[in-house]
Amino acid sequence: MTWLQIILLAVVQGITEFLPISSSAHLILVPVLLGWQDQGLAFDVAVHVGSLIAVVGYFRRDVWSVSGGTLAWAAGRGMNPEARLGLLVVLGTIPAGLAGLLFKDWIEVYLRSPLVIAATTIGFGLLLWWADRRRGGRGTQDMGWVDGLWVGLAQALALIPGTSRSGITMTAALFLGLEREAAARFSFLLAIPLILLAGGLKTLDLLKMDGPVDWAAIVGGTALSAVSAYACIHLFLGAINRMGFAPFVAYRLALGALLLILFL
Repeated sequence: MTWLQIILLAVVQGITEFLPISSSAHLILVPVLLGWQDQGLAFDVAVHVGSLIAVVGYFRRDVWSVSGGTLAWAAGRGMNPEARLGLLVVLGTIPAGLAGLLFKDWIEVYLRSPLVIAATTIGFGLLLWWADRRRGGRGTQDMGWVDGLWVGLAQALALIPGTSRSGITMTAALFLGLEREAAARFSFLLAIPLILLAGGLKTLDLLKMDGPVDWAAIVGGTALSAVSAYACIHLFLGAINRMGFAPFVAYRLALGALLLILFL
């Protein structure tokens, strides 16, 4: 990989992982549109590790308090708000984890096409617009077990390229009556175990492969992805209540239309 490829793909991953516009779609489309070879599994693992570092670093206080509260609950000290949030994150992770184990290979073979990405980009973009119009004023502290399960079931759909993991989880949370910032915050916390699981599975696949490893690309991709993802989370949470989701919906519709023009 050239440094132009490393920089562009790492920054694209860092930004799109947490915006409701689909990181997997962009990592597929950028090489296709620019005529580059696929960046390879090792680089995909690296940029996902970077995204994981960013979200854990940004929400380090939440991660610490939720982990402590959950461990206290497990030790028999009773339910507390932190443990409840931690268990909701665990509950929301299970459907996507199971779906990934069952359908990952099938999706990789049959659904990684520009036309599938165009359809999901437009369809789930419109769904996000509708959900934003129906949002309520609930916070994460108001979520129940059924809410966590519904968001988790929605997250499983993100295995389909173009859906957007953050986009579909925020959409589900908004439909359940959460306010914008609460929907985004729960979506980002929900990303931690899922990125960890996905990165672990990709790492296992990587260990089975033979051939040299481009360590410059690995280290550079990880660092750039982490920095861009951290900045993206900070800016997004600071602006989402003011600007809403309309700019992201408009971007999804434009991208989907462009893909239909190019590949139909």
